[in-house]
Amino acid sequence: MRMVFSAALMLAAAAFAQDVVRLDFAKELGAVKPLHGVNNAPVRPDGRKKQDEFRVAGIPYVRTHDTAGMWGGAHYVDIPNVFPNFDADETDPASYDFAFTDAYLKPIVEAGCRIFYRLGVTIENYWKVKAYNIHPPKDFAKWARVCEHVVRHYNEGWANGFRWGIEYWEIWNEPENPPMWQGTKEQFFELYRVAANHLKATFPNIKVGGYAGCGFYVIDDAKKREESEFYRSFVTWFEDFCRYVKAPETKAPLDFFSWHLYVSQNWPVDRIATHAAYVRKTLDAAGLTDTENIFNEWNVFRGPKEDQFDAIKTHVGAANTAAAFCLMQGTSIDKAMYYDALPTRSYCGLFGFPGMKTTPCYEAFRAWNELAKLGTSVEVKVEAKGLYAAAAKGGDAKAFLIANVGDGRVASPQIAAAANGRFMLYRVDAEHSKLTATGEWSGGEIALPPNGFVLALSGVELGGGSAKAVAPTGAVNGLVQ
Repeated sequence: MRMVFSAALMLAAAAFAQDVVRLDFAKELGAVKPLHGVNNAPVRPDGRKKQDEFRVAGIPYVRTHDTAGMWGGAHYVDIPNVFPNFDADETDPASYDFAFTDAYLKPIVEAGCRIFYRLGVTIENYWKVKAYNIHPPKDFAKWARVCEHVVRHYNEGWANGFRWGIEYWEIWNEPENPPMWQGTKEQFFELYRVAANHLKATFPNIKVGGYAGCGFYVIDDAKKREESEFYRSFVTWFEDFCRYVKAPETKAPLDFFSWHLYVSQNWPVDRIATHAAYVRKTLDAAGLTDTENIFNEWNVFRGPKEDQFDAIKTHVGAANTAAAFCLMQGTSIDKAMYYDALPTRSYCGLFGFPGMKTTPCYEAFRAWNELAKLGTSVEVKVEAKGLYAAAAKGGDAKAFLIANVGDGRVASPQIAAAANGRFMLYRVDAEHSKLTATGEWSGGEIALPPNGFVLALSGVELGGGSAKAVAPTGAVNGLVQ
C-alpha cells in the first residue's frame, strides 16, 4: 500500500522535520565497524543446507556461546563437550570429540563469517536443580592446555582439524552470574590469569580476552543501584578485574574486554552509548588503552513484556536493531554481536521458527552490511529524538541508513554539496517486511514512519559484491512515498 499525504500534511511534516538529519560525504570518519555480528547460527551439521542467510547479510563474526541450546546441545563448542573426560590425556587426539562442533562451524566459515570462539560453558539456567559444568575446573593449568589444543585443532590442523586462523578466543562468559560460574571472583580471576597467559605465550598472534561481563546496569539505573547488590557486583567485578590483569604480580593479557546489555521498554537505545563510554573509560583508567571494547551480547526489546520476544522479529525489532547499529558506529565499541541467531531461542530476532524464514529484523543486518561493504564512514548529524542515522562511501558509491524509533513521521536529510547524487530507497516498516525499493531520491524529504528504517544506495546495487555503477533514472525530488 502506498502512503498518501495531503498537501497540508506534507507541509506540516516538512516543518516538523526540517534539517533533522545532515549528511556530509566529504567528511570521512574512519572505517564502518563490523557491528552486525551475531551469537550462533541455525544448527545445520549434516551439510545439506548452507548458512546462505549469513553470506547474504555479510555477517562478520559468529560468537559461539550457548550454542545449540541448553548445555551446549551436549556435543557442541563447550570445553566439557569437546573434552568430555577431564581426567583424560589432553595431548591425545582421542580424548577430544570435535565432530559436531566441526560440522557446525564449517558452513559458517564457508559463508565468509569469522568465528569468535568462547572457551567455557553454556549457561545453566536450572542450576538450582543441579549444576553440571559451571564449577571451576579441577586443574586450571590443565584446562588451559585443553584450550590450547582446541586452538591447535582449528588453527593448526591438529587432530584432523583446520587452518581457519580464528583470531578471537574468549575465556568464559558472565562469571558474575551464578548460572555461569559457581566459584568465587578470586577463583575466576586466577583461571583467567593462567589460561590467558598460557594461550598468549603459545599463540602470540591470537587475541585472548573475556570475560563477557553481564553488563553495567547500575551506572544509569538508580533503582538497581540502590536495591540490588547483585547488579552492583557487576561493576565491582569489572573494576577489580582491570586492576588484577594490570598488577605486576598477577599480570595477564587482555586483548579485548567483552560485555553485555539488553535494552528494554523503559530505556532508549542511547543506553548502549552510555555503557560503551563507561567500559572504555574504565579500561583506559586502568592503563588498558589497547584493549578492544567488544559488545558481544545485546538486543533491544520494545512493547509490553509479554510481547517483547515476538516484537523483535517484526518491523519494530528491525527499526530498533538498525537504530542500534547507527548509534554504535559513533561509540567506542569496536565490534558487536547480536544475541541471538539460533532460531529455537526466544532471543532470536533473525529467523522465524519452525519455518526458518528470515524476519524484518534480519533485513537490518543486510542494510548495515551495505554500509560495511563500502567501508568508509562519513559524518552524520541527527537533530531529532528517535532518529538514528549512519552513512558510508566507497569509490563512487554512497549509502545512508536512517531508522525511526520515535514518534516523528518524517525525516529530512539535508545533503551537503559533497553528497549530491541519486539514491535508490529501500524500506522496512509496517508495510514492507523485506528491503523493498520504493523510489529514487536526490534531495528533500523522505517519508519515514515510526518503527521503520530506510536504506539509500547510490552507485551500488543492493546485495552487490562491490560498488557497482548504477545509473538511476527518473529521480524524484521532494517527498518520496
